[in-house]
Amino acid sequence: MNVIDLIQNHKGTAFSFEVLPPLKGAGIDRLFHTIDTLREFNPSYINITNHRSEYVYKDLGGGIMQRLRIRRRPGTIAVAAAIQRHYDIHVVPHILCSGYTREDTEYMLLDLQFLGISDLLVLRGDKAKEDPAFRPTGDGYSHATELIGHINRFNEGFFVDGSPIKSPGTSFSYGVACYPEKHEEAPNPEADLAVLKQKADMGAAYAVTQLFYDNAKYFDFVDRARRAGITIPIIPGIKPFAKLSQLNVVPKTFHCDLPQALALEIGKCKTDEEAKQVGIEWTVEQCRELIGHGVPSIHFYTVSAVDSIREIARQIY
Repeated sequence: MNVIDLIQNHKGTAFSFEVLPPLKGAGIDRLFHTIDTLREFNPSYINITNHRSEYVYKDLGGGIMQRLRIRRRPGTIAVAAAIQRHYDIHVVPHILCSGYTREDTEYMLLDLQFLGISDLLVLRGDKAKEDPAFRPTGDGYSHATELIGHINRFNEGFFVDGSPIKSPGTSFSYGVACYPEKHEEAPNPEADLAVLKQKADMGAAYAVTQLFYDNAKYFDFVDRARRAGITIPIIPGIKPFAKLSQLNVVPKTFHCDLPQALALEIGKCKTDEEAKQVGIEWTVEQCRELIGHGVPSIHFYTVSAVDSIREIARQIY
C-alpha cells in the first residue's frame, strides 16, 4: 500500500510524523526513542528527512585551513530501512535535488527498490549555506519538477541516459511539498500554486504543507488550489511552538507568520516550559479545527517537539 491507501483506510484523521537521521556517529537510539514515544498513536507512515553535504573548515595549524565537504546527517535510506525492519511502520524517505547528481538519484532509486521502499517525498531541498541562491550539484536538478520527471522515467522503465531497465521493479509513488504562505522564492501566490498544479499533473499523489500556525491560511490555500484544478489531498504539516527563541526564529526559518494572538501569549511567557505549554494548547485547538474540517491526515514535524506532539496526540486522537 502507498500513503494514500494508508490514509484512506485509516479510521478518522490519520497521524504521521517526520524524523531526522542521526548526526554522523550519534547512533540510532535517540531516533528510535522518538518513534517509541509516538507509535502508540498508530502512525500511518514516518517521513525521513534528507540532508545535503556542506563545507566545513579544519584548522591545520600555522594559519592553514582545510576546506572539507561533509554530510552531517547521512543515512536517509538506511534509516528508512531500519525503521521498516524494526517497527514494521510504512516509511517515506525524502529525495532531493539539493546536493545530488542525476547518477546519485538513480542509485538511490535502485537502492530503495531493493529494500522494497516505494513511497517518496520529492523536494528540491535547501540551497547550500555558502551559495547566495540555489545551485544544482553537477548535472543535478534545479527544481522538484525535474526530479519528478526523472522518477517518472524510472517508473516507465528507463535509466536517466535513456537505456532500458531490464527488470523495472515496483514503481514509486510520491508526494510533494506545498506552501500555504507561499514559497520564499515564488514571485507571487499564483505562480507558486501553478508549480503545485504542475507537480500534481505530473503524478504527485498528495502534497504536505510547510508548517503553519494560522488555519485560515491553510483553508484559503486549499480553496485556491481546488479552484485551480488541484484535486490531490493537501495534508497539513504542523509543528508545535516549543521555545521562547522560536518567536523570532520560526518566522525567519520557515517563512511563516505567527498569528498575533499566539505571539501575544508567547510574549507573556518567562520560561521555555511556559512557552511549550502555550504551544501545546494552541496546537490542540488548531488540530481540532482541522479535524473538524475533515482533513484526511495531520503530519507533525518532530524537531524539538516530540514530547509536545505526544501530549497533543493524546488529546486529539
